[in-house]
Amino acid sequence: MSKPKIFVTRAIPEKGFELIKEFCDVDLWPHELPPHRNELLAHVHGMDGLLCLLADQIDGEVMDEAGPQLKVISNHAVGFDNIDVNAATARKIPVGNTPDVLTDATADFAFALMMAVARRIPEAERYVHNGKWKTWGPMTLLGVDIKGATLGLIGFGRIGKTMARRALGFDMRVIYYDRREKKPSRDLQATPVAFETLLEESDFISLHTPLTPDTHHLIDSEALSKMKPNAIVINTARGPVIDPDALYEALKERRIFGAGLDVTEPEPLPMDSPLFTLDNIVIVPHIASASKTSRDQMSWMAAQNLIAGLKGERLPNCVNPQVYSSYPTK
Repeated sequence: MSKPKIFVTRAIPEKGFELIKEFCDVDLWPHELPPHRNELLAHVHGMDGLLCLLADQIDGEVMDEAGPQLKVISNHAVGFDNIDVNAATARKIPVGNTPDVLTDATADFAFALMMAVARRIPEAERYVHNGKWKTWGPMTLLGVDIKGATLGLIGFGRIGKTMARRALGFDMRVIYYDRREKKPSRDLQATPVAFETLLEESDFISLHTPLTPDTHHLIDSEALSKMKPNAIVINTARGPVIDPDALYEALKERRIFGAGLDVTEPEPLPMDSPLFTLDNIVIVPHIASASKTSRDQMSWMAAQNLIAGLKGERLPNCVNPQVYSSYPTK
């Protein structure tokens, strides 16, 4: 019996890839950069399954080019805004993702990024490497305190709650804004507040919300104008949640203290972006989930989703379970 044919849009950790190779006939895109549109369309043609990454835009055209035999789309990510889920649902194609696996790694990184900006660690390292360190000085590279500060979380899902748990160890006051989570969290000592209240009262604002039409440029000029002068904004969610032009102006004019970005708009950020001219921002290349344990588990979950779909079974983690409404119960 021939193996099902799948296209994998980039190399993934061996933990999951070995499982895929055992079950499937694999066409692997071998390059670091994602396939261009025409290359994606060419490689997906005739495939039974697709394993893709966030950088791959998977819409109805891609699905139709694959053909009616396409059984499953497995996203090697927690988020899935790169996939037209409605188009997949209309074609009865289940879409899988990898929830929960990145929660701790992302929260750890968001907190690390928050501390790095607050205590100006990357700036201090550049200060040393550039030969500016001549002596100890009482006014050199003064940062802001974390202990006892107010942490505002925009989005109080798994990662937001995990951030709140870490904040307890720093005696931080935790407030959050989430349209779906409106009850105080007693065990995490976190209090829901209005969006404007969070902007006005937070010393640190950490973004943990999905990208939707409502959250696109949620942090814009108006939002930034309501923040404290010592406020620090951290984004490990999605780049377009922040208006980069508005952020640049606020940082340049020192209307807020600083920012830390793991995600940007666009991504990657072009080297001529004015954000790179500032010393009060830390920009890193979308690595919040980049721990070996997390990425191994992500690849395993993506492989499990892919293989289940190829077998005609329910995906362990399916973002559009309504595709099964007309399927016979197994």
